[in-house]
Amino acid sequence: MRRRLLVVLSAFALAAVAGFAVPLLQSTAAGRTQEFVLTRGGDLDRFAALAQQATGPAGAGALAQEVQAHHAVYGEGVAVVDRSGRAIVEAGLRAGDPAVVAAVDAALRNQPAARPVGLRPWSTAPILLARPIGTGTQVGGAVVLRAEPTAAATDIATAWAAVLSGALLAAVACAALGLLLARWVLRPIRELAAGVGEVAAGHPGAHVSPRAGPTELRELATAFNRMSDAVATSAEEQRRLVADTSHQLRNPLAALRLRVDTLDPHVAAAGRTTYRNTVVELDRLEALLDGLLDLASAESRATALAATARTDDRTELTAVVAERLDTWRPAAERAGVRLQEAPAPGPVGAACTTSEVEQLLDVLLDNAVKYAGPGATVAIALGTDDGRALLEVRDDGPGLPAEQLDQATRRYWRAPGSGARGSGLGLPIAERLVTARGGALRISSPPGTGLIVTIELPA
Repeated sequence: MRRRLLVVLSAFALAAVAGFAVPLLQSTAAGRTQEFVLTRGGDLDRFAALAQQATGPAGAGALAQEVQAHHAVYGEGVAVVDRSGRAIVEAGLRAGDPAVVAAVDAALRNQPAARPVGLRPWSTAPILLARPIGTGTQVGGAVVLRAEPTAAATDIATAWAAVLSGALLAAVACAALGLLLARWVLRPIRELAAGVGEVAAGHPGAHVSPRAGPTELRELATAFNRMSDAVATSAEEQRRLVADTSHQLRNPLAALRLRVDTLDPHVAAAGRTTYRNTVVELDRLEALLDGLLDLASAESRATALAATARTDDRTELTAVVAERLDTWRPAAERAGVRLQEAPAPGPVGAACTTSEVEQLLDVLLDNAVKYAGPGATVAIALGTDDGRALLEVRDDGPGLPAEQLDQATRRYWRAPGSGARGSGLGLPIAERLVTARGGALRISSPPGTGLIVTIELPA
């Protein structure tokens, strides 16, 4: 936008400068041309008058003296001929030259003499001017002057240089004014774009300065600040609502769990199925509440990370992976799943906290143990790639169809046939934590290879 605005302003500035520079150049050249023509015309008239008055040797001598002096001072050739074309006086110009003969012939017939249309700085070619001696039918000869326009062309070039220098200064001034105007107009727009980017990145309450730019943009900046505050307030209230609701449901849910467990010995055989279904739904409700609390915590941490842009957190992943594998091995054995760790090429560090890595591993291992199936193997591999830390959890279970991979990180989504297992919040929580750190979570399921979850974090 800045480039387009500068192009438009520059085009208008150049048009304005050209609007006064071009006519000024033309008028300067026309004025000097007219002065040149009048001066040389006066010289021709003087020579013609002297030739008309030269009735004796003294008059002829005066004419020759004037012609020679003119030639010596201006370097211009002059030829004076009689009615028959015979040279009377020659100075730097031969009466027998074809161009001179043609000019004399036109002058003797009283034809209008050719006049220079307009001199320019590059007009250096000599110009033949002719004037008859006498008037009307009493033409007694002609005077031919080879005018040299070099001095006039030099004067025009000097005047044009002054005009073009002024035009250049005016163009530079207009360009500077256009640059200042573009900066004045576009600076608040850039600030607004940066503010929108901060809001999109999750920075709460991003503000822009409303004191720069045109009135309309200042009003827009003020409206943006109000909108940013409203969005931040709404997001915070939403997170607080989820966290408070989940927390407040904890006590009645714990009491309900206690009463249901107390009922277990007193349930008759006919009601055992209903009782077991109730326990399953209660387990599901507890898992859902745990997931909501984890999600609220992840959202809060992601927002805090976006606001502070912290980059000083560091974690060595190898030790954390070994510790979480030891923690999950009993649960995996009960589910008939084997856990294994691929040897790392060396220490692998990531720009995050240990608790975040533990939470990510808990989510991925929980999903793998639940859904890979008895006899499956779950492998964890660490690595680096182009300055990024890679954490891969792979299982050889049934995997997911290609059309369901994009839904795996959607909140509350569970794979068809998974029954009441899981809350559908594990992978969304993991993705939120990873993206808050500037990383990425990718899920793939090549045919016949199970499910592969790859987490990429800044190293």
